[in-house]
Amino acid sequence: MSTEENKTIERRFTEELFNKGNLDAVDELVASNYVDHCALPGIAPDREGLKQFVAMSRTALPDFHSTIEDMIAEGDKVMTRFTVRGTQQGEFMGIAPTGRQVTVTGIAIHRISGGKIVENWLSMDMLGMLQQLGVVPPLGQPGT
Repeated sequence: MSTEENKTIERRFTEELFNKGNLDAVDELVASNYVDHCALPGIAPDREGLKQFVAMSRTALPDFHSTIEDMIAEGDKVMTRFTVRGTQQGEFMGIAPTGRQVTVTGIAIHRISGGKIVENWLSMDMLGMLQQLGVVPPLGQPGT
Protein backbone atom coordinates (compact mmCIF):
# COMPACT_ATOMS: atom_id res chain seq x y z
CA MET A 1 0.00 0.00 0.00
CA SER A 2 1.13 3.57 -0.61
CA THR A 3 1.98 5.96 2.19
CA GLU A 4 -1.11 8.00 1.26
CA GLU A 5 -3.33 4.91 1.63
CA ASN A 6 -1.72 4.20 5.01
CA LYS A 7 -2.39 7.79 6.11
CA THR A 8 -6.04 7.38 5.11
CA ILE A 9 -6.27 4.27 7.30
CA GLU A 10 -4.70 6.22 10.17
CA ARG A 11 -7.19 9.10 9.78
CA ARG A 12 -10.11 6.65 9.77
CA PHE A 13 -8.67 4.91 12.85
CA THR A 14 -8.63 8.20 14.79
CA GLU A 15 -12.03 9.36 13.59
CA GLU A 16 -13.99 6.09 13.85
CA LEU A 17 -12.50 4.65 17.03
CA PHE A 18 -11.62 7.58 19.21
CA ASN A 19 -13.82 10.41 17.99
CA LYS A 20 -16.96 8.38 17.24
CA GLY A 21 -16.41 5.40 19.58
CA ASN A 22 -17.19 2.98 16.76
CA LEU A 23 -15.74 -0.27 18.17
CA ASP A 24 -16.89 -2.23 15.09
CA ALA A 25 -14.26 -0.30 13.12
CA VAL A 26 -11.54 -2.11 15.09
CA ASP A 27 -12.24 -5.33 13.19
CA GLU A 28 -12.13 -3.45 9.89
CA LEU A 29 -9.02 -1.34 10.51
CA VAL A 30 -6.92 -3.44 12.91
CA ALA A 31 -5.36 -6.83 12.10
CA SER A 32 -6.29 -9.90 14.13
CA ASN A 33 -2.61 -10.29 15.13
CA TYR A 34 -2.36 -6.63 16.31
CA VAL A 35 0.21 -5.92 19.03
CA ASP A 36 0.14 -2.82 21.23
CA HIS A 37 3.68 -2.35 22.50
CA CYS A 38 2.51 0.28 25.03
CA ALA A 39 -0.71 -1.18 26.46
CA LEU A 40 -1.74 0.17 29.85
CA PRO A 41 -1.47 -2.17 32.86
CA GLY A 42 -4.44 -4.53 33.01
CA ILE A 43 -5.26 -4.12 29.31
CA ALA A 44 -4.32 -6.89 26.88
CA PRO A 45 -1.92 -5.77 24.12
CA ASP A 46 -4.23 -7.09 21.39
CA ARG A 47 -7.29 -6.07 19.39
CA GLU A 48 -9.71 -6.79 22.25
CA GLY A 49 -7.54 -4.70 24.58
CA LEU A 50 -7.72 -1.85 22.08
CA LYS A 51 -11.52 -2.05 22.15
CA GLN A 52 -11.40 -2.02 25.96
CA PHE A 53 -9.10 1.03 25.98
CA VAL A 54 -11.31 2.98 23.55
CA ALA A 55 -14.47 2.13 25.53
CA MET A 56 -12.79 3.06 28.83
CA SER A 57 -11.49 6.36 27.42
CA ARG A 58 -14.85 7.37 25.97
CA THR A 59 -16.69 6.40 29.18
CA ALA A 60 -14.30 8.45 31.30
CA LEU A 61 -14.27 11.36 28.83
CA PRO A 62 -17.61 11.30 26.98
CA ASP A 63 -16.64 14.40 24.97
CA PHE A 64 -13.29 12.80 24.00
CA HIS A 65 -11.91 14.26 20.79
CA SER A 66 -8.55 13.62 19.16
CA THR A 67 -7.16 16.14 16.69
CA ILE A 68 -4.42 15.07 14.29
CA GLU A 69 -1.75 17.78 14.37
CA ASP A 70 0.85 16.16 12.08
CA MET A 71 1.16 12.91 10.17
CA ILE A 72 4.29 11.48 8.57
CA ALA A 73 4.39 8.21 6.66
CA GLU A 74 7.33 6.22 5.38
CA GLY A 75 7.25 2.64 4.16
CA ASP A 76 4.77 0.68 6.27
CA LYS A 77 4.75 3.10 9.24
CA VAL A 78 2.64 6.17 10.00
CA MET A 79 3.56 8.59 12.78
CA THR A 80 0.77 10.81 14.09
CA ARG A 81 1.18 13.71 16.51
CA PHE A 82 -2.17 14.39 18.14
CA THR A 83 -3.95 16.38 20.83
CA VAL A 84 -6.74 14.82 22.90
CA ARG A 85 -9.29 16.96 24.70
CA GLY A 86 -12.09 15.93 27.01
CA THR A 87 -13.81 16.32 30.36
CA GLN A 88 -13.42 13.53 32.90
CA GLN A 89 -16.94 12.52 33.88
CA GLY A 90 -16.33 8.83 34.54
CA GLU A 91 -13.71 6.74 36.29
CA PHE A 92 -10.40 6.44 34.44
CA MET A 93 -7.75 3.93 35.55
CA GLY A 94 -9.05 4.06 39.13
CA ILE A 95 -9.34 7.86 39.20
CA ALA A 96 -12.79 8.99 40.31
CA PRO A 97 -14.55 11.54 38.09
CA THR A 98 -13.15 15.04 38.61
CA GLY A 99 -15.25 17.06 36.16
CA ARG A 100 -11.99 18.63 34.96
CA GLN A 101 -11.09 19.24 31.36
CA VAL A 102 -7.83 17.85 30.02
CA THR A 103 -5.70 18.54 26.98
CA VAL A 104 -3.11 15.84 26.36
CA THR A 105 -0.58 15.57 23.56
CA GLY A 106 0.94 12.41 22.19
CA ILE A 107 2.61 10.61 19.32
CA ALA A 108 1.51 7.26 17.91
CA ILE A 109 3.43 5.13 15.44
CA HIS A 110 1.46 2.44 13.63
CA ARG A 111 2.78 -0.23 11.32
CA ILE A 112 0.29 -1.07 8.60
CA SER A 113 0.25 -4.26 6.55
CA GLY A 114 -2.40 -5.48 4.14
CA GLY A 115 -4.55 -2.42 4.79
CA LYS A 116 -4.73 -2.96 8.56
CA ILE A 117 -2.86 -1.66 11.58
CA VAL A 118 -0.70 -4.46 12.98
CA GLU A 119 1.50 -2.73 15.57
CA ASN A 120 1.23 0.32 17.83
CA TRP A 121 3.78 2.37 19.75
CA LEU A 122 2.39 5.27 21.77
CA SER A 123 3.83 8.07 23.87
CA MET A 124 1.43 10.43 25.68
CA ASP A 125 1.88 13.13 28.31
CA MET A 126 0.26 11.10 31.09
CA LEU A 127 1.97 13.15 33.82
CA GLY A 128 0.41 16.29 32.36
CA MET A 129 -2.98 14.56 32.28
CA LEU A 130 -2.67 13.50 35.94
CA GLN A 131 -1.70 17.07 36.88
CA GLN A 132 -4.68 18.50 34.99
CA LEU A 133 -6.97 16.04 36.79
CA GLY A 134 -5.52 17.20 40.13
CA VAL A 135 -4.20 13.75 41.02
CA VAL A 136 -0.55 14.84 40.90
CA PRO A 137 0.56 18.36 41.92
CA PRO A 138 2.27 20.48 39.25
CA LEU A 139 6.07 20.29 39.37
CA GLY A 140 7.61 22.94 41.59
CA GLN A 141 4.61 23.01 43.91
CA PRO A 142 4.87 22.05 47.59
CA GLY A 143 4.95 18.29 47.96
CA THR A 144 6.73 17.65 44.64
